[in-house]
Amino acid sequence: MNAKIMLQLAAIFGALAVIFGAFGAHALEALLVKTGRLDTYETAVNYHFYYSLALLMVGILYQQNPTMTGLKLSAWFFLGGIIVFSGSLYLLCLSQVTWLGAITPLGGISFILGWAWIFVSFRKGNQ
Repeated sequence: MNAKIMLQLAAIFGALAVIFGAFGAHALEALLVKTGRLDTYETAVNYHFYYSLALLMVGILYQQNPTMTGLKLSAWFFLGGIIVFSGSLYLLCLSQVTWLGAITPLGGISFILGWAWIFVSFRKGNQ
């Protein structure tokens, strides 16, 4: 993945976060309130948006520092985290299949690994 693709994915996933947030606030609000999943859906949208911004940041950093290949791993982990963490919560809210909640922490681990790879990328001697 190169910087251009990272930035394009950040734009796509950021737009999707806004769309999913609006969809949840309007079209799905009654269902989410009825099922008690409004907070869960809001958490999914919040993390989706936070990590779209984190992916944008990594893309900018990688564009400025293309030799820091650890940033590529960070981008992949953030992307995977959005899909697994937020995706599993979206599906949980819409399907009420509760075992999907067991998958969500894997997305959280992916987010943590993304941050770890940013740290590794900026270690002394790795610039």
